[in-house]
Amino acid sequence: MAKALLGYVGGSDPRLLAEMRRLQQRVQDLESELVRIQTENDALSAAAQHPGDSLLDGIDIDVSQEPALT
Repeated sequence: MAKALLGYVGGSDPRLLAEMRRLQQRVQDLESELVRIQTENDALSAAAQHPGDSLLDGIDIDVSQEPALT
């Protein structure tokens, strides 16, 4: 009776199983990408919290001069 309710007459459809495996792999890939992006975001947020550690600190820029094109 349960098989009839679910629409299954025979065994599992191989195409359905292949699609389910493909979708499960896609979900795993997206979860991995999410973890990577969250880690990168955390690192960027930490760098923004400490502005004294900027890569631009080693560059000597005179900000008192006016721009060349005014």
